[in-house]
Amino acid sequence: MTGIEIEGSFGPHVLREYALLADGERGVLVGPHGDLAWMCAPRWDSDPVFSSLVGGVGTYAVTPTGRHVWGGYYEPGTLVWRSRWITGTGIVECREALAFPGDPARAVVLRRVVAVRGDARVQVVFEPAAGFDGLPVRDLHHDGHGWWEGRTGDLRVRWTGAPGARVHDGRRLTAVLDVPAGGHHDLVLELAQTPLPDSPPDPGRAWAGTEAAWHEAVPRLGPTLAPGDAQHAYAVLRGLTSSGGGMVAAATTSLPERAEQGRNYDYRYVWIRDQCYAGQAVGADGPHPLLDDAVRFVSERIHDDGPHLAPAYTTTGQPVPDERRLDLPGYPGGGLVVGNHVNAQFQLDAFGEALLLFATAARHDRLDAEHWAAVTATVAAISKRWRDADAGVWELENRRWAHSRLTCAAGLRGVAAAAGAADAAQWSALADAIVADVADCVHPSGRWQRAPEDPRVDAALLLPALRGALPATDPRSVATVRAVAEELGEDGYVYRFRQDARPLGDAEGAFTLCGFVLALAAHQQGNVTAAARWFERNRAACGPPGLFAEEYDVSQRQLRGNLPQAFVHALMLEASVRLAR
Repeated sequence: MTGIEIEGSFGPHVLREYALLADGERGVLVGPHGDLAWMCAPRWDSDPVFSSLVGGVGTYAVTPTGRHVWGGYYEPGTLVWRSRWITGTGIVECREALAFPGDPARAVVLRRVVAVRGDARVQVVFEPAAGFDGLPVRDLHHDGHGWWEGRTGDLRVRWTGAPGARVHDGRRLTAVLDVPAGGHHDLVLELAQTPLPDSPPDPGRAWAGTEAAWHEAVPRLGPTLAPGDAQHAYAVLRGLTSSGGGMVAAATTSLPERAEQGRNYDYRYVWIRDQCYAGQAVGADGPHPLLDDAVRFVSERIHDDGPHLAPAYTTTGQPVPDERRLDLPGYPGGGLVVGNHVNAQFQLDAFGEALLLFATAARHDRLDAEHWAAVTATVAAISKRWRDADAGVWELENRRWAHSRLTCAAGLRGVAAAAGAADAAQWSALADAIVADVADCVHPSGRWQRAPEDPRVDAALLLPALRGALPATDPRSVATVRAVAEELGEDGYVYRFRQDARPLGDAEGAFTLCGFVLALAAHQQGNVTAAARWFERNRAACGPPGLFAEEYDVSQRQLRGNLPQAFVHALMLEASVRLAR
């Protein structure tokens, strides 16, 4: 395998080289050697069956034999990925996808090896191992019908397309496939906790159904600044959104934001804030299905929990488990954790973002009586808790953050515009009272500061004016945009806030989300040239598959943090829409 095997498994790559397959219920990261390096099943927050990304042996790879170089591309408006290799004798592609839309009970991985030019020879390695590598495949056998079956953890496994594969140590299958020029060869993997159907899916029908479903799921967007990337962002957001409406923040856990700094988090859960960002971004273009999904999931959580709304949930609406560390090596520079300490936090701004989401839906006439009841419950929660300290947008220590309070004011103003006269007057008055209270966070220079006792500027403080807490022409809004650009901008990228006296890039990576927010703020201020500059610079902060991580290392030009980060794709989509107007 030309040096790509490392101790019986596949080594990790830099994040910019991974592509995402997703069906709404789960996701897969595909590396440049055709290695499925990460896949959890049956759900996003389940244990992985393929985990070479974090040091496990579980993998499933389709790789050309001999010398080759890698590339790849998504089919437009889908998460159907084509790994593409130039070899010494021709061109080989592996078309791959999770069958879409996803079945919550059964994952189906489709892989089609295509000899684009010349004959193709590929080596296939298949070794599922559930439970973070602790539960290798067992009872692996060929059933005589042309497919392999086995169990890993509580998952049933069926693999079709390599009947002549060799078994190694009872847990690994390898095969060499020869595909004549112009031909193709299909491999189909099924994983399920429940009994599998009597026979595997027909590859042709599965591919046709997946193509049709993607074309139906991803709408034709209106005018945008970057049409292809905007459509791709929508596809990524759809791929991360489950049948229950919940959108996970990212497909992965423990990809470090900074090497050896202990900043490794599990993002395979639904953050209310991120879900609202995505709904508002989609709503900037039109009443597309992802807007309805966001409204449904958020309103259900508010009906269930009211003023005790958690910052994040599983895709099934359950509490996020406590954080715990595991024994695998992890991605280089980081440890391995599952669960998230966010389950013990209160985040006030989530209520304001929920109201902004509902206001967006109301403008498209997408709120029913149950949703309006959620609006009323959210307003009541803000009335009760807006004076409380909270962990804030960046999930730090509890303070009376300016951003949290101003976001609630923005949400109140947003829904007041769609409410009846009595409610509108009451909600607007509450918004006025909150904005007046945040006078304790006006910096002597005239801009907003982070908290009463924290004079630093924060890129999150651009959002209240964007969302209508106060006018864009308010002197505090103008001064904040200027301060963020001057104090937190570097070479077209934007940092969240200044951590300490060190240079910005020494403390953490630039936040791609903040770059798109500054693009929107500059556009709102009427500075079209600056807006386009911030937008284009941050749009380039991705790898060949066009996926954004949470942070971007400006000096090394590398992605940092979990992948793909949903809220970055959401703000890129929104900026692409709004800057085109």
